[in-house]
Amino acid sequence: MTAESTPALVHSAAADGLADAGPSAGRGPRARNTKAYLRYAAGKIVGAAISLFAVLVTSFFLFRLIPSDPVKHMTGGRPVSSEQLENLRREFGLDQPMWQQFLDYIGDALSGDFGMSYQFHAPVVEKITAALPATLLLTGTAFVLFTALGLWLGTRSAWRHGQKGDRFNSALALTLYSVPSFWLGLLLIIVFSVGVGPIPGLFPTGGLESGSESGFAYILDVAHHMVLPVITLVAVGYAQTLLVMRSSLLDEMGSDYLTTARAKGLRDDVVRRRHAVPNAMLPTFTLMFVNLGHVVAGQILVETVFSWPGLGGLFYEALAGPDLPLVQALFFLFAAAVILANTLADVLYPLLDPRVGR
Repeated sequence: MTAESTPALVHSAAADGLADAGPSAGRGPRARNTKAYLRYAAGKIVGAAISLFAVLVTSFFLFRLIPSDPVKHMTGGRPVSSEQLENLRREFGLDQPMWQQFLDYIGDALSGDFGMSYQFHAPVVEKITAALPATLLLTGTAFVLFTALGLWLGTRSAWRHGQKGDRFNSALALTLYSVPSFWLGLLLIIVFSVGVGPIPGLFPTGGLESGSESGFAYILDVAHHMVLPVITLVAVGYAQTLLVMRSSLLDEMGSDYLTTARAKGLRDDVVRRRHAVPNAMLPTFTLMFVNLGHVVAGQILVETVFSWPGLGGLFYEALAGPDLPLVQALFFLFAAAVILANTLADVLYPLLDPRVGR
């Protein structure tokens, strides 16, 4: 190889390298990451679709195990002839073989038709639509409050680990997290609705409204009825959020990047707010979306205890029948809300932590 040929070879190799490292090569890692993320998201969405179909199938068979005759329940205990019972079974398709009922149910459900309610003699979708706003109002308000309170107290407890405030917050959170929500609701009704000793009955025992107010007075009336059920949901919900946030932040506090941030002269509150808390939020992020799914699913026991006219109370009434179309639809809705919320968290998680989904 001559000296004259060497520059030519070097120039040729450099040109080839530049050609390989052109616009397509510059987009290579980003394109690969995008494809990996899309495959990851598609896998999660397909898994959610399979889970939803499994829930749809389960909802049909599960409530048929209840030892009760829904047709006899429709009669309200009134004496009826066997011919009338047979006509009712034929009207609602209960005289068909099980496999035929199952195929009809799946076909109608996939088209958005969940049938007619046995108990209310109205389309199931209409009953759910009418009760949904009350549930969203109650559980949505509680979700915002207990999430904000849990994040704030969990951050303060972890950052002041071992101090009196941390010990008190942790002990109270563990106690409330262990208390059944319906028991706490009953206790609040006894103390603050019925009244105990010098404590007068300050709040209604249940319901959404008094029925005699309008305008701004109606809003205040609804807020008055919401106080005790919201307190019940917040007391249990904030405790879980606090404990998860506290544990996550404690895991981050010994990390090297926080030591480096302090060594650069950053104030302690800046280190906590800009560095520690965002990384500690990742596990809490998933919990928030799980709780967000329960906003639609409602709280069956709490709504029942406070006679709240939402989806939880509707499910309890339907289960007593059993009102099979209504119970099946509500069960599917509750499960679908949680599945979709979890799927959304899984899809968004790699945007917060790029290590996920690679």
